[in-house]
Amino acid sequence: MQRTASLFAGLALLAAAAGCGEPTTVTESAAPQVEASQAQLGAAVNRDLAALRRATAPFHNFDKAVAAGWSAKITSCMELAGVGGMGFHYGNVGLIDGSVQADKPELLLYEPEQNGKLRLVAVEYIIPYTFHARDAAPPTLFGQPFQQNDTFQLWGLHAWVWENNPSGIFASWNPRVDCSNTTDVMAM
Repeated sequence: MQRTASLFAGLALLAAAAGCGEPTTVTESAAPQVEASQAQLGAAVNRDLAALRRATAPFHNFDKAVAAGWSAKITSCMELAGVGGMGFHYGNVGLIDGSVQADKPELLLYEPEQNGKLRLVAVEYIIPYTFHARDAAPPTLFGQPFQQNDTFQLWGLHAWVWENNPSGIFASWNPRVDCSNTTDVMAM
């Protein structure tokens, strides 16, 4: 019960911080991460990524994502000058339970388009520090370690499965994603 209360308090804080529009410091590296090409990830990881794409394909339609539970707006459109963006983060709070499954990401990331629609570009897996302590070894998924994010008090791992990311499929920021089509921006 205490963990659930802490989780919702953390999500409320996260949403409040996102809405303030003030710059925030993130501890994860802003530099593009160097990682193996998808071909070098191995058959098991590529199977998991394919399952993730199949599971999230319906959510290109934002209304279907909302109906399926990804209805909590967690952040405004996030971008880091000179590095790239992430877009809006929409969460399925029922999945934020300290565990992760490759085909059930906690967050869906959407880039705003000129026509006002949201385009699915990536997913993010998160584990709040209340479930996995900050000073513990990082959790892993797809053979990749999660990154610490002290601003939001969680571990996170991005997977850019719907927008090619020159910085790598598991990099935090994508130089091809931006928030130029919205005024609801959270500049980091």
